[in-house]
Amino acid sequence: MSYFDAASGAPLHPVARQALQASLDEGWADPGRLYREGRRARMLLDAAREAAADAVGCRPDELVFTTSGTRALYDGIAGALAGRRRAGRHLVVSAVEHSAVLHSAAAHERAGGTVTEVPVDRTGAVGPDAYAAALRDDTALACLQSANHEVGTEQPVAEVAEACRAAGVPLLVDAAQSLAWGPVDGDWSLLGASAHKWGGPAGVGFLVVRKGVRFAPQGPVDERESGRSAGFENIPAIVAAAAALRAVRAEAVAEAVRLRGLTDLIRARVPRLVPDVEVVGAPERRLPHLVTFSCLYVDGESLLHELDRAGFSVSSGSSCTSSTLTPSHVLKAMGVVSEGNVRVSLPPGTGVADVERFLDVLPGAVAGVREKLGAPVAPDAPGTLAELTVDAVGERCPRPVIELAKALPRVRVGGEVTVLSDDEVAAVDIPAWCWTRKQEYVGPAERGHGVVAYVVRRLV
Repeated sequence: MSYFDAASGAPLHPVARQALQASLDEGWADPGRLYREGRRARMLLDAAREAAADAVGCRPDELVFTTSGTRALYDGIAGALAGRRRAGRHLVVSAVEHSAVLHSAAAHERAGGTVTEVPVDRTGAVGPDAYAAALRDDTALACLQSANHEVGTEQPVAEVAEACRAAGVPLLVDAAQSLAWGPVDGDWSLLGASAHKWGGPAGVGFLVVRKGVRFAPQGPVDERESGRSAGFENIPAIVAAAAALRAVRAEAVAEAVRLRGLTDLIRARVPRLVPDVEVVGAPERRLPHLVTFSCLYVDGESLLHELDRAGFSVSSGSSCTSSTLTPSHVLKAMGVVSEGNVRVSLPPGTGVADVERFLDVLPGAVAGVREKLGAPVAPDAPGTLAELTVDAVGERCPRPVIELAKALPRVRVGGEVTVLSDDEVAAVDIPAWCWTRKQEYVGPAERGHGVVAYVVRRLV
């Protein structure tokens, strides 16, 4: 088996395993007590905090340990908004933030606050000028990920942080995906991260609040972690998390070069091996270990099962899985095809042979799924119809796009195909398909009872 889903959770690093086992014997006592066992636990906790702070690039007393990266983001946003309530109740986020940030933004709106979502380009990156334009006099907090979880695109954090500093607005950075590769550049104010992304144990996160940032912890608090993260510290897991981060950082430069070579190979080879594929995300400014592509006319869930049976564990932002009825908010914001989406994120130590075997298996897996779904083939003759209507009501992703692709060759250049669909994913995938296939998306029209008519004009 080849595990290619490190962006969801990296395997436990050997150094983390050793640190965890050793600290189970030494770090079980209450670090707040003055007796010998408590002092020993406090020494382990303090040493882990110093190591983590050194890796982040902050002071030890600015960093607290949380129960997860998600918890760090929830608490960081809530505390910063509460601390700056006098400044205003406006929150700025990008459209491709982690769901923890977007859920916090939705809760903030329900409580009477206002939110601005900054759009991204087709690579998934925000524009620094567009982000700066979203800042207002009543902006209390801005949030921006350092790199995207789904497509690996790195964000211009330093430039956005400078704009926020000039506006007097603190910037919270979700650094979960990038922290293993190096500290986050720029004059940011708050930061969240999660240990299981870099080979630490699950259940440990970091929340950093720079000195001078107004911050008011929300919810029940106690004396633990400067009053910012309640509950007894899991010292063995914390020690292992800090040890893993230090270990991966020591390997980061060489491993980044090696893994970037492998993901470059995937980016170059997949479009040549598999027809009708779009590689998404920034080609250069991206994480070294992550590459994402979407395969037209493919059911994402079926493709993942095929790859799993072939020995490859990958992830997907596809809308066509049983666990989600809506497309990935990241792919939707980028305006790219969500069907048949595959995210490959390589853990440290992945070899060339593993990637080559994946590239050998992928074309057959995609072809098999397409055959089962009745994907379109090239027409024998050019179309002559001026217009054509396709009834795809009741069909689910990727069927509406498949029916569109089958119908379009039957109309002449300049002719139109209207696709009737009640699948909300079609609102994302049909425009994205048109962009990919160089056809004109005329637009949607409501037909009632949840049915939408999507009109496409043939250009080529």
